[in-house]
Amino acid sequence: MTGEAARIRQMWHLLEPLHAVLYYAPAAFEEAAALGYDTEERWASYFSWRAAPLGAAGTEEVVRAFHSFAPVTVARYVPASWETAPPEAVLAARLRAVDRAYRALFGDRRVEGTGFAEAAALARRAAEAVTPGVLGGLGPANSALPWPDAPHLTLWHAATVLREHRGDGHIAALGAAGLDPVESLVSFAAVGAARPEVFASRGWGEEEWGAARRRLQERGLLAADGTATGAGRELRAKVELRTDEEAAAPWRALGEEGRVRLAELLGEPWLETIGSGLLPGENTLGIGKV
Repeated sequence: MTGEAARIRQMWHLLEPLHAVLYYAPAAFEEAAALGYDTEERWASYFSWRAAPLGAAGTEEVVRAFHSFAPVTVARYVPASWETAPPEAVLAARLRAVDRAYRALFGDRRVEGTGFAEAAALARRAAEAVTPGVLGGLGPANSALPWPDAPHLTLWHAATVLREHRGDGHIAALGAAGLDPVESLVSFAAVGAARPEVFASRGWGEEEWGAARRRLQERGLLAADGTATGAGRELRAKVELRTDEEAAAPWRALGEEGRVRLAELLGEPWLETIGSGLLPGENTLGIGKV
């Protein structure tokens, strides 16, 4: 990995937890319940929170944008989610959820303080340099939304734009590597990004998972025991490097001084978020392992 790629990946690792509180914070489930969503499990609100920038998207559009989820899983929630609440109501509620979640995590004085304001300004500068990206991608969809006024919500929105922009680039990198959605997950598990059981949340059945393993074995990317071969590890490393390259433009626009300062400002909120216990210790993104 080049020095620039390592720095770009560091920013993803720092920003991702600040974005992801939306999917796990109690306040988010309370806001989702107020909209009418079933919150006994997290997926009804997850699909609504994340897909709302796309508008009242149908199953196929969300399958393409999310990439890793089995179509049958997406169809369980989309487009029925928009019958519960329209996208504009979901977008307003997710900002309320983040406001409440951040205040619970960091306290009113912190989120209204100068540190968050400076971090928000820097993150916004980076996010505003996001290129248009793939039509129908989550990066452009979030970029097109109005910026919140409050600095802590600006920071969250910037983190969201940047992580979804990176995600769009990651999908492109997987496609260039000849990996379909389920093969992407199987190959990622094979390099130790997470246990295969963690990826069960994406909804692929045993037959689909097994068929993908066989295809990857035929390509020489997986060993008989399901672990990655040298060629499999090399391919995944190339995917991650291309993902870093696709995500580079905002950080180049911000400049090294701005990036370093933002990393400094994000350090303490990152530690507090990780230490809060809100987020799962093992995740499908490979945070901390790639």
